[in-house]
Amino acid sequence: MWDRPEISAKNLMDFDPQLFPTELFITGISLSAQSIKPGDLFIALPGAKNHGLDFLDIAIKNGAVAVLSDGVLACEIPTFKRENPRQIVGALAAWFNDSPFNSLTAVGITGTNGKTTSANLVKQLWQLSGFTSGIIGTIGVEVGERKFESARTTPEATELQSIAALMLQSNATHLSMEVSSHALVQGRVNGAHFKVAAFTNLTQDHLDFHGDMESYYLAKAKLFTAELSDHAIVNIDDSYGKRLCSEVKGKLTTVSRDDVTADWHYLSYKPTADGYAISIAHRGVAVINCNFGLLGDFNLDNLLIAVAITAQTGLSMAQIEKVIPALKNVPGRLAKVNLGQSFNAIVDYAHTPDAVDRVLATARTFTTGKVIALLGCGGDRDMSKRPIMGNSLLGGSDVAIFTSDNPRGESAELIISQMVGSNKIQEPNMIITDRKLAIKHAVSVAKAGDTILILGKGHESGQEVAGQIQPFDDQIELQSAISQLMAGRDLK
Repeated sequence: MWDRPEISAKNLMDFDPQLFPTELFITGISLSAQSIKPGDLFIALPGAKNHGLDFLDIAIKNGAVAVLSDGVLACEIPTFKRENPRQIVGALAAWFNDSPFNSLTAVGITGTNGKTTSANLVKQLWQLSGFTSGIIGTIGVEVGERKFESARTTPEATELQSIAALMLQSNATHLSMEVSSHALVQGRVNGAHFKVAAFTNLTQDHLDFHGDMESYYLAKAKLFTAELSDHAIVNIDDSYGKRLCSEVKGKLTTVSRDDVTADWHYLSYKPTADGYAISIAHRGVAVINCNFGLLGDFNLDNLLIAVAITAQTGLSMAQIEKVIPALKNVPGRLAKVNLGQSFNAIVDYAHTPDAVDRVLATARTFTTGKVIALLGCGGDRDMSKRPIMGNSLLGGSDVAIFTSDNPRGESAELIISQMVGSNKIQEPNMIITDRKLAIKHAVSVAKAGDTILILGKGHESGQEVAGQIQPFDDQIELQSAISQLMAGRDLK
């Protein structure tokens, strides 16, 4: 967990004297009763399973000096009621933290796939060019060289504003962050403002939350408003990206891998042994020519978004061209495990139909033998994508292994059966519910020239089963299985 920034106590009357009519000084704001520190304002919101007021006693015990909620309150500390307090959480948190986004060069990236890598590449480009930069996203929070874990891709507004303030106090000038559709619907980025907002793509995911693709798109589109951003950068290779371009009211920059009408596009991208030799054009003129060391055509898209963002936020073409060859892969994204074995072994976070298709297609480009792929689907999430992902696994691999992946409150066996659907699983394809055993099986059948893909969890270090998170890291398990194989030990 990150340290809270040093913020002077503030009088709530200064924020809204009608909502807070009595003088009251606070030293922090929190939505979590467990995270309350002495002097904090506790904001108790309704949740999916519980209401924040259910934990009011904990908040008071931890030192809350006041509570804001939508419920009727009776307790020993001052209480304030608003019909929908979530609507003002972002503005309140920004006010308390002295509006840190106004002092940062902040960019927000949204889309189904590519957010994490694009945001990370932006941070690296800035950092390698001499700017102290922070990042907020799926793999956690980074402030300069310091790293912290985060429970959500996009934190709650109180945490987000606090992190941004901490970045300023740590002398960071730039912030790259992922903005999830959940966060946009729930107002977690309210109170923030981005110099640039970028859109990568939109494919099926999170329909358990949004209901349908139209609602999912409209959630993403919320980022591209004058309230939240100044300038839009949009990938027009995506059909939803093209639609977004027609609806953006403000400044717009387009990117495309091959469409020469886009503001940014490739003149060429030729595969090399460890990436690509690239030539990038800006409005038809070649401005960047260098090597790029990440595999996968989808990483060409991620790089182009990152180049457009960093150019828009002040880097010169010479600066960008100089540091692109030094860019590194993101943890858990096409992450290679190489212990000297004769086959490729890769861990990737792909957990949507489109991402699975892309990673399997990428593996084909460098595999001389068979593609052996292992995949599961998360529990208590979008069920409609399970059979699609199962079909992608079967259609894109030579050996398909169905297994578990964070079943959470559901039966892993039921999830796998929904992935399999009406397909008949015959050798060499397998159903192995235990993920550790599934990884060992993949390693045991791999031959020289094959590629093993362990998909779905990427950088994650835990497996959630029946509400309990158990230690589990795909890269560690894969390394262990390969080590056993090379030592000549039985993998069973």
